[in-house]
Amino acid sequence: MSNVQVAVVTGSNKGIGLAIVRALCKQFPGDVYLTSRDAGRGQAAVAQLQQEGLRPLFHQLDIDDLQSIRALRDFLKEKYGGLNVLVNNAGIAFKGVRFKYNHDTTPFAVQAEVTLKTNFFGTKNVCTELLPLMKPYGRVVNVSSMVSSSALKGCSQELQQKFRSDTITEDELVQLMNKFVEDTKKSVHQKEGWPNTAYGVSKIGVTVLSRIQARLLNEKRKGEHILLNACCPGWVRTDMAGPKATKSPDEGAETPVYLALLPSNAEAPHGQFVSDKTVKPW
Repeated sequence: MSNVQVAVVTGSNKGIGLAIVRALCKQFPGDVYLTSRDAGRGQAAVAQLQQEGLRPLFHQLDIDDLQSIRALRDFLKEKYGGLNVLVNNAGIAFKGVRFKYNHDTTPFAVQAEVTLKTNFFGTKNVCTELLPLMKPYGRVVNVSSMVSSSALKGCSQELQQKFRSDTITEDELVQLMNKFVEDTKKSVHQKEGWPNTAYGVSKIGVTVLSRIQARLLNEKRKGEHILLNACCPGWVRTDMAGPKATKSPDEGAETPVYLALLPSNAEAPHGQFVSDKTVKPW
């Protein structure tokens, strides 16, 4: 088992994830794992960074596949005895659904199920398996979106109260996320107080999950100085957001990397929603 520090970035063969790996390779004092669902694409991304003079490592990870998550967990446990930095970046969006003009003709109920499966449930499963591996002074970054804030404002008062609650449990959050998917299938989601954005609701889930996880770390692992936050990278030129976005991937990586590399003496932010390196109200 090596004493080397280790960082893992999910969904990092392109876009913001690749930019986060690039920055960590330059700044993190240990091994940095680029992960992707498709091994070929992941290896190609590693080769691209190697040509830039960097030394990322590769491990396959499909966050929709529990066996894949557990294989990574066992590998990290065996080789490193744990994990120092986890950036949950993997996520999907249907074309145009982040914006007012939905260019995708996929039925909304299908968009809801598919989007939440990866963005919320996949991220949650990674956390369930990997958070117990976090070493003291570990850093966890869940990449969310400012869309979670606007989607929250689009929820009924009752749902807003639940999502802002300081006592909501992970089980209760899971029930709410499942209810959204079921409500879309019955075409009653708006009547039930949900906003008309599957991507936005999935990212509400990620932000609220982060708040819950930070609270549990405080309760169960108080003296270990682990900091966990959700963040918005901004509107970034990627396959997902399109060419008109205002930030480059490297600029989009700045806030996630800042949170991943918070110094060991930092006490905050923790359990916060951070955008442009600034804590935003939830």
